[in-house]
Amino acid sequence: MTDVLEPAIAVPFDAISEPADAVPAPPAAEVRLVTAAREGDRSAFADLYRRYVRMVHGVLLARLPRAEVDDLVQDVFLTAMHRIGSLREAAAFPGWLASIARNRAIDFLRRRRVETTELVDEPAAPGGDTSEALAILAEVAALPEAYRETLVLRLVEGLSGAEIAAQTGLTPASVRVNLHRGMKMLRARLEKETPR
Repeated sequence: MTDVLEPAIAVPFDAISEPADAVPAPPAAEVRLVTAAREGDRSAFADLYRRYVRMVHGVLLARLPRAEVDDLVQDVFLTAMHRIGSLREAAAFPGWLASIARNRAIDFLRRRRVETTELVDEPAAPGGDTSEALAILAEVAALPEAYRETLVLRLVEGLSGAEIAAQTGLTPASVRVNLHRGMKMLRARLEKETPR
């Protein structure tokens, strides 16, 4: 799981624009995986985990302290595994899973009513200093939720706009708007922080 945590913050701001093509429905192979997982096939569910773990991680990271995310990713997939039999449409799996992740984040925050300060002991990055990436992540965390989620999925998890739409149930147009507006707000916040 640690390879999922490697930030892709180095993605240039201009790299978020993508063609306006609509995202196709999940491929037939993916629908078969969901169907097999609903019938109890654990290896099919493991394949779904591999396909969607970055999306779930990003959805949670956009809402929760970093120290809590890894355990909650596992909780989301355990919940999905136990409830997959209730999923009516196999093609709806991506949006359904994203909803479980969002709801799990909300539940976590409700239970954690006591205001605490996160003490972060950041390990040194193998290639150098992570302070800039963490500063950018902190600025992203200060943005409105809709922008925060799509930016984390794009910049941290490295998903394309089409992948974000396909894996979260958002429309491609909504993803493009959220990325555009979120990047504009992030640039403004970063320019304020950077003295000229």
